[in-house]
Amino acid sequence: MKPSLDIATLRQRYQSGELTPLAVVDDLLGRLSSEDAHHIWISRLDADALRAYARNLEGQDIASLPLYGIPFAIKDNIDLVGLPTTAGCPEYAYAPQRHATVVQRLIDAGAIPLGKTNLDQFATGLNGTRSPYGACLNAFNPDFISGGSSSGSAVAVALGLASFSLGTDTAGSGRVPAAFNNLVGHKPSCGALSTRGVVPACRSLDAVSIFALTAEDAEHVLAVAAGFDAEDEYSRPLAPHGFDFGRAADFRFGVPMAKDLEFFGNAEAERLFGAAVERLKALGGTPVEVDLVPFLETARLLYGGPWVAERYLAIREFFDAQPEKVFPPVREIIAGGREYSAADTFAHLYTLRAFKRVCDAVWNDIDVMLTPTAGTIYRVDEMQADPIRLNANLGYYTNFMNLLDLAATAVPAGFQNDGLPFGVTLISPPHQDGPLLHLASKMQQALGGKLGATDHALPPAESLNLLPDGQVRVAVVGAHLSGLPLNHQLTERNARLVSATQTAPTYRFYALPDGKRPGLIKVEAGGASIACEVWDMPASQFGSFVAGIPAPLGIGKLELADGSAVNGFICEGIGVADAHDITESGGWRAWLAGRGR
Repeated sequence: MKPSLDIATLRQRYQSGELTPLAVVDDLLGRLSSEDAHHIWISRLDADALRAYARNLEGQDIASLPLYGIPFAIKDNIDLVGLPTTAGCPEYAYAPQRHATVVQRLIDAGAIPLGKTNLDQFATGLNGTRSPYGACLNAFNPDFISGGSSSGSAVAVALGLASFSLGTDTAGSGRVPAAFNNLVGHKPSCGALSTRGVVPACRSLDAVSIFALTAEDAEHVLAVAAGFDAEDEYSRPLAPHGFDFGRAADFRFGVPMAKDLEFFGNAEAERLFGAAVERLKALGGTPVEVDLVPFLETARLLYGGPWVAERYLAIREFFDAQPEKVFPPVREIIAGGREYSAADTFAHLYTLRAFKRVCDAVWNDIDVMLTPTAGTIYRVDEMQADPIRLNANLGYYTNFMNLLDLAATAVPAGFQNDGLPFGVTLISPPHQDGPLLHLASKMQQALGGKLGATDHALPPAESLNLLPDGQVRVAVVGAHLSGLPLNHQLTERNARLVSATQTAPTYRFYALPDGKRPGLIKVEAGGASIACEVWDMPASQFGSFVAGIPAPLGIGKLELADGSAVNGFICEGIGVADAHDITESGGWRAWLAGRGR
C-alpha cells in the first residue's frame, strides 16, 4: 500500500528517517504519470521542478517547518509561479510573476506545490462539470459529480495524490466537493487567508479554502496560511476565538427546523443527517431548533442580487471581448451582472443588513449550527442536462455563508447505500475556526472509517491548539462550582463550563475558618485528587475575576488528573493554619452534603 499522505503520518516518517521529501516526490511522480481519468489537473510542475522543491528541504530542521515535505495541490484560480493561471478558461490564462500570498506562506513552511487543479470556470458553479478541461469526476463513482467549483482540488486529496489542497469558497465551493469526496473542507473566516493572487469571483465575499484528510490537517494548514496581508484590502487578522465548544463536554448546536430541511428526494441523505445529529448529541451537544428561513432568504441574494455584478466586474474586459470563450452556464450567470444599477446594489445591501441582524441573533442561543453540506448529489449527465436548477439545489445550505460573515467546516458523515459519501457542515460566527475544527475532529473520530477514497484508516486525533485563543481556562474547587453561591462571578463574565473533573492526586483540601470557602494546598506526599470544574472565560474578563479573589486564596497553576495544568484556585499556606482538613471528602460538594449544609 502506498504511504498515507496525512500530515501526522508524513511528519512522523520524516522525523524517523523512514521517508524523505524527495522519496515522496518520486512516489507521487509515479502516481501522477498515469492518465488523468478524473480530469483533476489543468497543469502540473515537471519532475525537475518538484525535485528542486524537495531538495531545498534537505538539511533543514523538520521541527522548524510545520509543513516540511507536505505535498499540496492548488485550484487554478490561485497563482503559482511556473504555471499559468487559467481560472478554467485557457484563453484567459496569464503567467503570474509572484506566488499568491497564501501559496508563498505554505511554501515558506516547507510545503511542496504539485500543480494546478480543475474547477468550474471562473469559480462559478458547485458541481465540477463546467470546465473546458473536462468534467471533474467523483473520487468514488465517476458517473457522479465531484462538486465544485474546487473540483480537482478535492478529488486530488481524496485519491491520495496530495496531502491537502487549496480551493476557494464564495458560495460553497470549498465545502460541497469535500462532502462528495469524504473530506474535511474548511471555509475560514472571511479575510483570514489572503486573496492576493486569486482570480476573484465576488471579491468582497471570496475566501480561500482548505481541503484535508483530517480536521487536524486543516488546522495545521490554516495556522500556517492565516495572517494579515496589507496587499489584500479584504484581509483581516484571525482574531482569538471565544468559547471552545469543540473541546467542551457540553455545548448547544442549532439544527434546522424540519420544515426547512431539504434533501431533494434523497432519503439516504436524510437518514445520514439524522445520524449526524445523534452523533453530535452523543458528543455532548444539546440540539436547539433554528429557523433557517432568514438564512435561506439571504442565500437568494447571492445570485439574485448585485453580487453577480462582482463576477462580471472581475473579468469584465475579457468577458466583453470574448464572451463565446466562456462556458454557456457560466456565461449566462455572469452576463446577468450587467443588469444591476448602483441603486439596486444599495437596496440589496440594505436588505442584507436586515437579514444579518435577524441571523446574528441566532448565536445568542447556540454555539454552533449543523446542516447538511448538500441535500443530495447528482449524476454528471443529470447535471449537464439541467445545470442551473440542480446547481442551485447544491447551494441550498451554503450560499448564505459569506454574505453573513460566517465560518464553516464540512465534515464526513457516512456513506449512502450506493457507496457515495455524505457530509455535514458545522457553522459558527467568524473567528471560531479553532472550535469548529476541534468539533469536526470529534465528529470525524466518532464516525471513523477511511481517509478520502483511499484504503488508509483515519489516524488517532491530535490535540492541537494552533490558532489564536481568546479564552483562559480556570479550575474551581469551591463556592464557584455550578449552582453554588459564587458561580455567578463566572457566568456573568460569559464563562462556560468545559468539564467536571479532578485534580492530580497531589493536593490537600481544607475548609477555611469562615466555613464558606475551601483552600487547596499542593503537597509532596500524602495528597489526593479533589473534584473540580474547568471553565472557559474570555481573557478580557480574567483580570477583573482575579482582582476580586480575597486572601488567602489566589490563582496559580493547578494540575489536573490528566496531567495538564490550568489556572486554578490555590491557597497560601498560612491560610490553612486554623482550617479543617477535609481531603477525605474528595471535594467541596461532598463535604457540604456531609455536614448537611
